Amino acid sequence: MADPQGFLHRTRQERARRAVPQRVQDWREVYTDANQQSPAALRAQASRCMDCGVPFCHQGCPLGNLIPDWNDLTWRNTWEQASISLHSTNNFPEFTGRLCPAPCEAACVLSINALAPGNKASGGAVTIKHIEQSIADRAWADGQLPPQPPEWLTDKTVGIVGSGPAGLAAAQQLTRAGHTVVVYERDDRIGGLMRYGIPDFKQERWVLERRLEQMRAEGTQFRVGVDVGTDITGQQLLDRHDAVLLTVGALRHRELDVPGRELRGIYPAMHYLTQANRVVAGDLPALELDAPLNAQGKRVLIVGGGDTGADCLGTATRQGAAQIVQLQINPRPPEAADAADVWPTWPLIFRSAPAYEEGGQRLFALSTQAFLGDESGQVRAAQVVAVEKAADGSYQPVPGSEQELQADLVLLALGFRGPEDMAIIEQLSLSRDRAGRLQRGQDYQTCTPGVYVAGDAGRGASLVVWAIAEGRAAAASIDAKLRQAPSALPSPVTPTLAPMAL
Repeated sequence: MADPQGFLHRTRQERARRAVPQRVQDWREVYTDANQQSPAALRAQASRCMDCGVPFCHQGCPLGNLIPDWNDLTWRNTWEQASISLHSTNNFPEFTGRLCPAPCEAACVLSINALAPGNKASGGAVTIKHIEQSIADRAWADGQLPPQPPEWLTDKTVGIVGSGPAGLAAAQQLTRAGHTVVVYERDDRIGGLMRYGIPDFKQERWVLERRLEQMRAEGTQFRVGVDVGTDITGQQLLDRHDAVLLTVGALRHRELDVPGRELRGIYPAMHYLTQANRVVAGDLPALELDAPLNAQGKRVLIVGGGDTGADCLGTATRQGAAQIVQLQINPRPPEAADAADVWPTWPLIFRSAPAYEEGGQRLFALSTQAFLGDESGQVRAAQVVAVEKAADGSYQPVPGSEQELQADLVLLALGFRGPEDMAIIEQLSLSRDRAGRLQRGQDYQTCTPGVYVAGDAGRGASLVVWAIAEGRAAAASIDAKLRQAPSALPSPVTPTLAPMAL
């Protein structure tokens, strides 16, 4: 244990963010090196970890991160050992430290105890997420993460389709195990949503490039601009490789089937974010002021209140939107969690991403009934109505609460329904469940021998930490199959399953 009384003497201290007027003028991360906590401050935060007899944070983290271990090593100022412990369960802690919503912190005993009546001593959860990122970033800065190429190669090859966090985690594990791994990506650059879906103000692209450089040096091969299913068929993929892993994500967006959806100016949120990120990366010229997906000077309406909606808000703010309104059908959550609403359930509380500090208006308990357009077919407003939750869980409109919200650009951030329709799915004879996910077994293998599925494609749209965990677990399963022997690779999670159509 770092300090048996650490949580009694020290309260939770969040990492400082850049000032709003400064950060909305650029696309750099909200947290910068200038606002990094000092080693002494980080050690003080790590000392609050109690190394609980039953560390719920282990179960709260899909990767099973050894959180008390590397908190203790941080407190003892043994940073290299902390990095070794951290990387033993997580290939990319610099990603999760920036992008994960930290279910481990919700599971922290200090967080749970803080809900007990009259208990103000705990001071809130340990700042696990920031300590994790700091260990990883320091390891990179200190040169502690050289490439780890295998000592010898097997005669087996693995083709991985998709280069998001699940595909990259599986690729690194299998490459280090000695297999020849080829990652196929239909975009022009590697990274999946971490490349073109997540804005730079959450994670700058050099963080991704740094890790990809390490993976190339280890031997992982990347093929960009390859639309698997078209440029190479499913059968050709099986002919080339001893195993195939699909980590194609879950980008089939949920639609809003209301009158006026066909009007110009209404787009899926991911279309908007992808184009904006390409402009920031320099892959596209700066958008003209009258470009459809440029929010500058426009009244922006975001329908949906999750992380994707927050990313749209931050992006529209930086593009210079005249007005931003975000709608959610759910009522506004309470400021504090109910004492009965504790781990293992995710606490239902009002949360604000950094983007919400920067502007915009959040409206709750509203449902979109229709979009209204002008004579040219351009959206001009949304007709919304207040809703209340009925006993059966449905949302019922409140009579007389209808109103119009003006909008020139509407972004639909309503979630996702499994992988997009892709030729490779049909070519490999894969099936979907009712939620649109690709079906797989306990070993991540589908009904087609040698074909595996991991990440959002099989789990449904989820967290980056789940994607990495599934990628690692699928890699262990593939490695065992190829070797016809138990794998030495760790397998942190069992996949979410639905009955397979055999």
